[in-house]
Amino acid sequence: MNFYDKRPPLAADERVQLVGWLDLQRALVRRKLEGLASADEHRSVFPTSPLMTPAGLVSHLRWNEHLWFRAVFLDEPGDNPVFQQEPVSADWRVDGVPLAQLLDEFDAQWADSNEITAAHALDDVGKDPEFQPSLRWILIHMVEETARHLGQLDTMRESLDGQTGYY
Repeated sequence: MNFYDKRPPLAADERVQLVGWLDLQRALVRRKLEGLASADEHRSVFPTSPLMTPAGLVSHLRWNEHLWFRAVFLDEPGDNPVFQQEPVSADWRVDGVPLAQLLDEFDAQWADSNEITAAHALDDVGKDPEFQPSLRWILIHMVEETARHLGQLDTMRESLDGQTGYY
């Protein structure tokens, strides 16, 4: 797959641009993990961040989207690990959960987030009474969050098996 072709059009409206760039970052998560040995799915390469594994990162990204689109924007109950007080970083703790399952869950959350986005205006604000970012703000934040974690995934992958690449 040529990921250069996955970038949004050069001349498109703001919604197409925001969703397009976010979709590209999301697709690259799966791309960066293609061919990863199963023994490396739950291996940490950062001594000071033992929970940061390829599998943990995918879980975190999935739950982060759920947090922003479902909990903050729609003000639905926080029923995911991001809201748990114990254990700390529960959304990263996925020992024994296959990476393929986590990627499928991430894809399902991606589709759900895009449905929420399609049903609202970019200027609509979150329904949480304490914190009300616009949908535009959430989309920009999700591009930043996903891209930042992709950089970490690049480093993890190179450390685990030497795989590198822009896309």
